[in-house]
Amino acid sequence: MEEKRTRYPSFDLLKYQDEWDPHTREIVLKRLGPFDQPKVLKDVEVNLIKTIASHLVYDDRHDLLDYMVHHMDQKLTAKMGESQRKPTIPPEKQLIQEGLTAINNYAKGSYHQSFTELTTDQQFSILSSLQEGQIKPLPGWDKEKQQALFKKLSSEIISAYFSHPIVWSEIGYGGPAYPRGYVRVEQGLTDPWEARQDEK
Repeated sequence: MEEKRTRYPSFDLLKYQDEWDPHTREIVLKRLGPFDQPKVLKDVEVNLIKTIASHLVYDDRHDLLDYMVHHMDQKLTAKMGESQRKPTIPPEKQLIQEGLTAINNYAKGSYHQSFTELTTDQQFSILSSLQEGQIKPLPGWDKEKQQALFKKLSSEIISAYFSHPIVWSEIGYGGPAYPRGYVRVEQGLTDPWEARQDEK
């Protein structure tokens, strides 16, 4: 894939990091890595998440995939609640780790290779079936659980991807509003430091 895909080639959000308060700056810059070894995720799970993530966001850049794995691992080690969860769906740590194992076992049973060794078309086929809850057989994983797994993986992966400052620059997002704030909020207007599509 190309290194940078953007309509804002000269916009670099990080040039404006001094405008953020210290706490915000620390949080954002930590997303650039380097990251500690995962506390919960095993190597096989890390590779599965990276492969799945590269398909869900159509991006295989290592620094971004590393951050998505880090985000997932942090989420699974946090002691925060899950908001709402159906009683028939297991806790997210169990859902993700057992789900990844089930996907890998299905790949081995159907194609005699692990999920990460399959062709892109085969991987897409499995993910598409998972989204629809139509992988058969997947012992212990009915339609509801399959769809819950796909939804959980996709929401965490996409959330992490679009919280990375490199991606912020590429989509023209101006970054945290505090304490500087956005002033020109009328339709079609931008503040002087915001990205513009006509930048070269």
